[in-house]
Amino acid sequence: MNPRILLLSVLAAGPLVCLPMLAGCAGSQSTSDAAAVAARAELDELTSWMTGTFSSAAQAKADPEFRDIVLHMAPIWPERGTAKVRWLYVEQAVAQQPAKPYRQRVYKLSVLEDRSIRSDVFTLPEPRLNFVGGASNPALLAGVAEKDLTLREGCSITLTRAKLEISSKAPGPTPFTGGTSGTGCASDLQGAAYAVSEAIISPQGLLTWDRGFDAAGKQVWGATKGGYDFVRQTPLGAPPAAPATGPSPKPAR
Repeated sequence: MNPRILLLSVLAAGPLVCLPMLAGCAGSQSTSDAAAVAARAELDELTSWMTGTFSSAAQAKADPEFRDIVLHMAPIWPERGTAKVRWLYVEQAVAQQPAKPYRQRVYKLSVLEDRSIRSDVFTLPEPRLNFVGGASNPALLAGVAEKDLTLREGCSITLTRAKLEISSKAPGPTPFTGGTSGTGCASDLQGAAYAVSEAIISPQGLLTWDRGFDAAGKQVWGATKGGYDFVRQTPLGAPPAAPATGPSPKPAR
């Protein structure tokens, strides 16, 4: 039982029940509060690691299977956040076409009861090109309400701390790792039936692997060798860089 619920149940039974267990009541309260503080610290840490500009240029140069992609992410809507919730705007574009991102999303990071963190994925209302540059200029998204977003059902990623032995080769804090669950993330790209996503997030950057599969389980899109290695380009904790100047996009119809 949740320590808070247990404590409230004991108190409701009256002072005579709680007095013999006074130390236990205080201990449960302290444990619960400490867990909440630790969970919030991890959420803040993950949000910091996901904030900035990231690039797969080095990977693309070494392996032609991977493209040179620029990724911008930044917190938005601080007034809508809570101790257990953060919102981020996410934008990905081919490096040669920074003003024409092929992916624009809003992520909602939520702390779950087991202290894992779920990243729900939302699409923005049209015309999405109105929000290009939103990572460095969050004001562009100020007029978007939560009801305007569309949740991508089944595409949420649940992240947890990696085990020490997994990350022992890299110094520093252990990364967050996770992925989608099952085949519920629908995709019709290139004949796919569903998509699968995996991620490893550290202070140095992100390793993300998105793949599409047909109904028979055959991969039809996405990298086959492994995930995209997005290396941090901005200092940890610093906001993303403004998108490079490029041709002005035509309004979406």
